[in-house]
Amino acid sequence: MDNFLTGRARSLGAGLRALLVLTLLTGVLYPLAVTGAAQLLFSDRANGSEVRADGRVVGSSLIGQPYTLPLKKGQETPEPDLRWFQGRPAAGLGTNSENTRYSLLLSGATNLAADNKVLVQRVADAKAAVVRDNSVPGHPVRSADVPADAVTSSGSGLDPDISPEYARLQTHRVAARNHLSVAEVARIVREHTEGRTLGFLGEPRVDVLALNSALRDLAARP
Repeated sequence: MDNFLTGRARSLGAGLRALLVLTLLTGVLYPLAVTGAAQLLFSDRANGSEVRADGRVVGSSLIGQPYTLPLKKGQETPEPDLRWFQGRPAAGLGTNSENTRYSLLLSGATNLAADNKVLVQRVADAKAAVVRDNSVPGHPVRSADVPADAVTSSGSGLDPDISPEYARLQTHRVAARNHLSVAEVARIVREHTEGRTLGFLGEPRVDVLALNSALRDLAARP
C-alpha cells in the first residue's frame, strides 16, 4: 500500500513539474520571445500596420475603409464623399446576426456566379455611378475607361488598395472638388503607387488611406 501511494505521489509530482516547466516555456518565455522579436524587427506590422495622422490612429494600411457622407434622415445607404479617393466596393460584407450585442461586419465575398443577374446588375449600377461621379467639365469618363476593381469587391470585401488605373480615373474629380490642380493630384497618385511585390507577385496598387492622407495634407497647404 505504501509503495502504491509512493508511486502515485511520484507520478503526480512529476506531472506537476512537467506542467510548470511547459507552462513557463510555452506560456511565458516563448510568447515573450516572439513578441519581443516582432516588436524589434517588425514593429509596424506587429502593431497592426497602423496609419497615424496628427498624432492619432486613423486606420490600418491592411484594411479598407469607406469615405462617405453622413446619412440623411431616412437614408439607409450613405453616399460617397467625392472630395476623397474612393476604394473598391464592399459587396459581400454581411452583418452579425448571432451576437447582436455587438455591431460587427462579416468579411467575405458575394459567392455569386459571373452570370448571376444580381451581380450583373450590381456591376452595371456601380459602373454607371463611377462614370457619373468622375465625369467633370472638359473630362468625361467613358464606360470603357472604368477598371474592374472600381465595380467589383475583393474576396474579403476589405481590400485597402485600388489599381493605379482607378486612382488616375478619379484624379480630375478629386482635383476639382478640392480646388487643386490635376498635376498636383496626379503627382501624389504617382508617389503612392506601389509596384508588384518582389517585382513579380500581385499587381501594382495604391493604398487609398495613404493616398487620402496625402491629399488632406495637400489640400491644407495655403
